[in-house]
Formats: sequence, structure tokens, C-alpha cells
Amino acid sequence: MRIPLLDLTAQYDFIKTEVDEAVQNVLDTQHFIMGEPVKKFESKVNGYIGSNYAFGCASGSDALLLALMAIDIQPGDYVITSPFTFFATAGAISRLGAIPIFIDVEYDSFNIDPEKVRAFLEGEDELAKKINAPKEKIKAIIPVHLYGQVADMDPIMNIAKEYNLFVIEDAAQSIGSKYKDHSAGTMGDFGCFSFFPSKNLGAYGDAGLITVKDEGLAEKVDMLRLHGARPKYHHKYVGINSRLDTIQAAILEVKLKYLEEWSTRRREIALLYNELFEEAGLIREGITLPKETTGNPETSGVHIYHQYTVRINHRDELAKHLKEKGIGHAVYYPIPLHEQECFAGLGYQSMDCPIAYEAGRQVISLPIYPELTEEKIQYVVKTISEFIRG
Repeated sequence: MRIPLLDLTAQYDFIKTEVDEAVQNVLDTQHFIMGEPVKKFESKVNGYIGSNYAFGCASGSDALLLALMAIDIQPGDYVITSPFTFFATAGAISRLGAIPIFIDVEYDSFNIDPEKVRAFLEGEDELAKKINAPKEKIKAIIPVHLYGQVADMDPIMNIAKEYNLFVIEDAAQSIGSKYKDHSAGTMGDFGCFSFFPSKNLGAYGDAGLITVKDEGLAEKVDMLRLHGARPKYHHKYVGINSRLDTIQAAILEVKLKYLEEWSTRRREIALLYNELFEEAGLIREGITLPKETTGNPETSGVHIYHQYTVRINHRDELAKHLKEKGIGHAVYYPIPLHEQECFAGLGYQSMDCPIAYEAGRQVISLPIYPELTEEKIQYVVKTISEFIRG
């Protein structure tokens, strides 16, 4: 049995007629840049998550960059973020000449630990003494809602208010997830979304979106994504070219109708995985299952399971075994950002973020997509059971 990590062909087969029609409509109009489908998609995302303003852009990476540009991040400024995330989170900070501050994550959620953020800002921990960032130069926090579960936002927002920091939510993996009934991307000053093809809401190429809370910053973001101009050829800012393609917007509008249904199915699959792993007794034998923390429905949270990620010792050996058995898998992320070569000059050691360090050596993500059948899920669990007991 061969099981991919993600089966986009099965998804396309289900919505093929609608997608093809949407693309053909764009071809017929020939409005490929900032066409009407872009405005319609922005409006529908706004309605879906309840944000104030939403602007399509070229990618989730650009969404992060636009947020930082909007708050005038300058070379030598500092921005707090997680070391356990895709490179784009810190890459956007460094691209503007600013300096990322990597604060370790929570064990259960893999998201940035608010208590450690506070300890750093209060200068109480060894990392604060080591980095020695001037308080007035720390300008923002970028919490990452990893794997489809929102970071613990209440304490983060309290810290931000206390220290006069902007909050930029990296919601690249979490559209539709909730924290105490608040949608990801609507609590901070900005929300940054990716529609990379493998995301729960994926385009057929690169695409992204940024949400903005403040009206003035929203107007600025809208200009920044269009070379900083308004009207055309009148440039108030030095912006960038980061527009959401009309064809991608048309495709995403079709998919958005099904997102809630797909997210519900992903959670059903995750719970079935949990049940089967527990029945097999594998929790006692070294596998740690994902935990719903802020994504617990009992606290009005929603975990959308962009990834179903477990911890296990001998992770690399398991990955080899899964490959031999035809089971797709991935490691998100094997090298935390504070250990990356390009950030070596910042002076971090591996154990400055010990939970992220350990996670990078233990996590593995298993197949999860709405069309995944129970038979295939059972096969994945059986294969892992054979590995652990083999």
C-alpha cells in the first residue's frame, strides 16, 4: 500500500469542474493582475476569519515582510520569535537588517512559550544576559501558530501591551484555527497567511494574504504591496511587488467554500490516529501524540491539524522504515533556526532553546488529508507498531 503525505490529486478530482471554470473565467477576462477575483477572495477571507482588513499578496513570506515594513522595522532592531518554524519567519526579519531573538517553545504545543518571552524581557534568564538586546530596540513579537494550533495569545498580547510591542501572527499553517473563539490572524496587529499548495487552503502556486487590525497600517500595507504607490506612479513608500495573482485568487475562492469541511475531517483523522495508537499501546512504548492545548474545543479552541506530528526516539530510523513501506512522511523541522548556519553570528548554542533542539531530533509528521481512508490510517499505525516492536 502506498500512502502519500498529502494527496492533492484527490482534492482536485473533487473540485475539478469548479476550479477549471474559475480559471477559464479569468482567461476570458484577461485581467491577470489585481482582477475582480482578488477583491472577492479578500472579502470572503475577511468574512470567514473576522478580520478588519485583508490583502492578498504573493506569498506567506511576503506577508511577514510587509507587516515588518509597515511598522518601520530598521536595521539593528530586534524581533522576538520562535526557533521552531519554517525559515521565512526569521528570514523576513533578517532581510530588513533586523535581528531575530529566538525564544524556546512549549513542549506540548511546539509554539513559543510566553513565560520565557516574559523572562527574557525582564532580563531574568541567561539568554537575556547573553543576547543583551537594548529594550528600546525590541519592536515586535512574531508568534507562530505551528501545525494548525494557535499559540497562547492572551499572555503574548499582555506582554506586548506592557512592553509596547507589535504582534505579528505567523498564521501560515493555521487558517481556520481558533483560540478562545478568536480566529488565527485576528488577535495581533497583523496576521500572515500562506497558501502554498500543501497548506489546508492551498493555491496552485505561491500565494499569501495579510490581515491588518489598524486602518492606517492597512492603508500602508495596501500601498507597500504595490511598490508603495497611490495613485499609480506616485510613491509614498519604497514598497515591493507582492500581488496575489488573479488566477490564484479565483482558485482559492473555490477552495475556501470547502475549508471548514476539510478542517473538520482532518481533526477526525487526528483523533482516529490517537485512538489507534492508544489501542496499540504505543504511547507506553515511546511515541508521544500531538496534544490539543489552545486548540481544545472545551475552551472554544480549534486545531486544524495542518500536520499530524508525533515525537519518537530513533526518528530517522522510523522515517527510513516508513519509506520502505510506501508511507509518506516529513520532518518539520530538523534544524531549529537558532542552530542554522546563517544565524551562527548571533551566538546561540543548541541548548539555548532545549525544547526546540529536542523537537528537531524527534518529530515526524504522518499522512493527513481529508480523503485519507481509515484503512490507510490503520496501515500507518500498524507499520509504526511493527517498527517500535521490531
